[in-house]
Amino acid sequence: MSRMDDWVAAACAELGLTPAEVDVRVVLDLARDVAHHVLRPGAPVTAYLLGIAVGRGADPATAAAGLARLATSWADAESGAAESGAPRPSGAGAAGTGSPDSGAVAPA
Repeated sequence: MSRMDDWVAAACAELGLTPAEVDVRVVLDLARDVAHHVLRPGAPVTAYLLGIAVGRGADPATAAAGLARLATSWADAESGAAESGAPRPSGAGAAGTGSPDSGAVAPA
């Protein structure tokens, strides 16, 4: 077993999950896309959001694919907005969101 396999098995045991239910590659690919195209701190937050969506019944692969598409289009949308003077994509560092690039702190 790899260190990742060991970690996933231990984390699954802690949470009462089965390691076979976890597609590590899908989560890592999504985290990579968000980290590279949006911002690094967005990667773990997006993985968490994916987990919430899957917990509510979303298909993991479909939800991850949608989020990956959003992430890879984010930089294009953001750069186009900057060039045209248009606002950034919805939710991108808006004041009061607590996002790392907003300077705001989300309420506890």
